[in-house]
Amino acid sequence: MARTLQSDIRTKLIEAFSKADGNFISGQEIAEYIGCSRTAVWKHIEELRSEGYILEAVRKKGYRIVTKPEKVTANEIQLGLAAEVFGKAIHYEETVDSTQKIAHRLAGSGAPEGTLVVAEEQSFGKGRLSRNWYSPKYTGIWMSLILRPNIPFQQAPQLTLLAAVAVVQGIEEATELMPGIKWPNDILINGKKVTGILTELQAEADRIHSVIIGIGINVNQKNGDFPEDLLEKASSLFIETGHQVSRAKLIQHILVKMEILYKLYLEQGFAPIKVLWESYAVSLGKEIKASTLTETIHGTALGITEEGVLLVEGHDGQIHNIYSADIELP
Repeated sequence: MARTLQSDIRTKLIEAFSKADGNFISGQEIAEYIGCSRTAVWKHIEELRSEGYILEAVRKKGYRIVTKPEKVTANEIQLGLAAEVFGKAIHYEETVDSTQKIAHRLAGSGAPEGTLVVAEEQSFGKGRLSRNWYSPKYTGIWMSLILRPNIPFQQAPQLTLLAAVAVVQGIEEATELMPGIKWPNDILINGKKVTGILTELQAEADRIHSVIIGIGINVNQKNGDFPEDLLEKASSLFIETGHQVSRAKLIQHILVKMEILYKLYLEQGFAPIKVLWESYAVSLGKEIKASTLTETIHGTALGITEEGVLLVEGHDGQIHNIYSADIELP
């Protein structure tokens, strides 16, 4: 309970500075806004300083934030965050084995929808098909978002496609790059992967308790940061733009886009998400190779169904429904 109260106070403090928009705000105004004493305000401001924030204090004017650290702490993400629900509760760690594991634990303990787990580094990041995800420190975004949708079990994969659209839109807004989506959830720029998305469920036979969406984004890695076996396959936003990208700002953009699309999905179903996903897809109308657990299919990617299943027309004219596969482009 005490930790939750402290978190609420810090969130309100960040909101106060965000509303001040770089201007000074007095200690008394802050105290009234967050509902605590001026002594407590000073204590929390000192904690911000210990995290790398540089704050200016001027007598009779108050405090203002001068510069912020390049980290993805809860404070960094929540300062200026426009989302109403997503990201209002954030669990931050410097190093974890996997943000998915923490999100599963928090979801099982009743964490609210929109809770975000984010780390500076993963030692055992999880990708699709039980693969590891390369997650070096302070270079990328490694995060998991908890959702609690009231939808049938079989519709959960649609949220993976929704997340892919949100990430693409967030990257577009933050960098002006033009990413594309390789089915179902790889985000590519100039043919190289910059993002992977993993969706996992906590559910019973007839009811979803939570959907946990893991997102890994290569943001500020340089070419020399990737292992040799990834150099031909992977890229980063830094490599593609030539400059550093604020990870916290990018997370803000993605959370806002996710929240908008999620509300749209719950109100109108998958149809509008399907149209958006197909508009970003890089494989539609192209020859692909789809490798499933039981067969390899060569054919033309036609689109996705209302359930999010990939449709591939084989060389023999047969239409194949692809539920899970590795997709290779020519």
